[in-house]
Amino acid sequence: MVESAESILLKYWGYDNFRPGQKDIVDQIHDGKDVLVLLPTGGGKSICFQVPALLKSGLTLVISPLIALMKDQVENLTSKGIPAVALHSGLSRDDTNQILNNALNGAYKLLYLSPERFTTQNFKGYLPNLNISLLVIDEAHCISMWGHDFRPEYRKIKSIVAQIAPHLPIIALTATATPKVQQDIQRNLQMEEADLFKSSFNRTNLYYEV
Repeated sequence: MVESAESILLKYWGYDNFRPGQKDIVDQIHDGKDVLVLLPTGGGKSICFQVPALLKSGLTLVISPLIALMKDQVENLTSKGIPAVALHSGLSRDDTNQILNNALNGAYKLLYLSPERFTTQNFKGYLPNLNISLLVIDEAHCISMWGHDFRPEYRKIKSIVAQIAPHLPIIALTATATPKVQQDIQRNLQMEEADLFKSSFNRTNLYYEV
C-alpha cells in the first residue's frame, strides 16, 4: 500500500493536517516540479521537503550552509525513525566514505551536506551512483551575491547536478529573499519556471513603535 502525504505527516510528525500552502508544495514536488519556497523562520519549510523525501523511492540530498542546522534536523528525523545523516567537516575521511557507501546501499532517505562538501572531488565521485530523487537547496539566498550570506559554492551546484541528473526536481527554500535575490536564485538554479510559494512575513504577535 502506497502511503499518502497525510499519512506520513501523521505517522512521523503527529499532525492531522498540513499548514496552509504546505500540501500544495508537497504535491508539486511529488509531481517532479521545481519549487521555490519563501516562508518565514518557523513557517514549516522543512516539512515541505521531508514529507516528499519519504514519498519518493530514492535519496533526497539537502544542501545546507550550517553544520548546527544540519545536525539539528538529522537528530530530529532520526528520533522519529527516519534514516537521515549529515556530512560535515567534523567527520574523518573514513567516516565520510563509510556514510557515502551506506548511502549507495540505500541506508538513508535524507543526506545533508554543505555546498562546499557537495563540490569536492570525493563526493562527486560517489554522486553518479547515488539514487537521488530530489535536490533540496536550503537557505537558498546564499546562492545570490545580493543575499546577506553569499556562499560562492552554491553557484556550482546546478552545473554539477546537470551532468548527473539533468531532470532532477529541485526545491529551493529561504526565509529571506528580496525580489532581486529571488530572481538570482531562480537564474542560478535554472528554475525560472518554478512555482513560487510565498506566505506573509507579518508577525501578528509583534508590533513596531517609533
